[in-house]
Amino acid sequence: MGLFGDSGGSSLLGHSNVRSLRLLSPMMELALAIDVGGTKLAAGIVDGDGRLLERASVAVNDSPVGPGKPHRGGADRPDGSGPGRPEAAAEALLARITGLVARYQPFDRFSCCGIGCAGPMTPGGALVSPLNIPAFRSFPLAARLAEETGLVCRVENDAKALALAEGWVGAAVGVEDYLAMVVSTGIGGGIVSNGRLLQGGTGNAGHIGQMIVAAPGRAIPSHVAGSLEAEASGTAIAIHSGHVAEEAPTAVVAEAGTFVGRAAGSVANLLDLKLVLVAGSVALGLGEPFFAAAQAEMDRICALDFTSGARIEPAGCGDEGPLIGAAAVGFRAIGRVVGPAG
Repeated sequence: MGLFGDSGGSSLLGHSNVRSLRLLSPMMELALAIDVGGTKLAAGIVDGDGRLLERASVAVNDSPVGPGKPHRGGADRPDGSGPGRPEAAAEALLARITGLVARYQPFDRFSCCGIGCAGPMTPGGALVSPLNIPAFRSFPLAARLAEETGLVCRVENDAKALALAEGWVGAAVGVEDYLAMVVSTGIGGGIVSNGRLLQGGTGNAGHIGQMIVAAPGRAIPSHVAGSLEAEASGTAIAIHSGHVAEEAPTAVVAEAGTFVGRAAGSVANLLDLKLVLVAGSVALGLGEPFFAAAQAEMDRICALDFTSGARIEPAGCGDEGPLIGAAAVGFRAIGRVVGPAG
């Protein structure tokens, strides 16, 4: 067992998955990385070269029911789906996160802590209100985790964090203009233009999941009908088809890929970019049929000379991207710029 070997991965946290890649040298610069998703929480150790050394994950709820299938019964579920008080749901989810990262103590071995979380959020990530995590509404996630760990903690939109990872050690190294997307329980985007990560007026640039891709389109709770997230996210697939994404029929997979390609191609035309990198459990899980449909739709939409040949591909960092990106957020919080500027 390694220095942080998982001697009790199932314990009170429920099912978890831990991978140890190497023993850690005390001379390494390390970031504690956390990814907060709608159905899964992940944490890990990332070194200063962008290598994920160890990671662990745990379901948000003890008995995960999959995207789009709310839990029936039981108050104050960690995901906020129970009928209890919102404050209790938020504290339950925070306890789930702190329980997951407790295995990495002592925390003073880390230089920083970076967190990826869906948006929207207030400037600087001070308060988070992710659409797919009802437990957190104007929740001070970074401040609460700083209290728990004693580390400098910074929160960033998870798709923007992915964009940092791809430009740091992924498929966008050396690329000045690209879009990174997370297609999972929800859908988000991070945009790099002229070598800089776009922030927007409040730090919420990149919410590609709110782009309209179908009219009149279909709706899911808390989303505009016809928006990408309401049509192609894991939540939407489950609601509209009655199947979790990994069991969705071929036609549903192709439709989801088409909608993603439609949004990605529109962004490519708008911002003059030719590379789209996609991560997230839904996109990576659906695999080649999803990406083939997305590319076909991008080929149709990107008919201008400057976007002709634009590509949509799996993220170079694969399923490690969200944690590597979260680490990049942490390193940037202490003044170490990794990945794109901005």
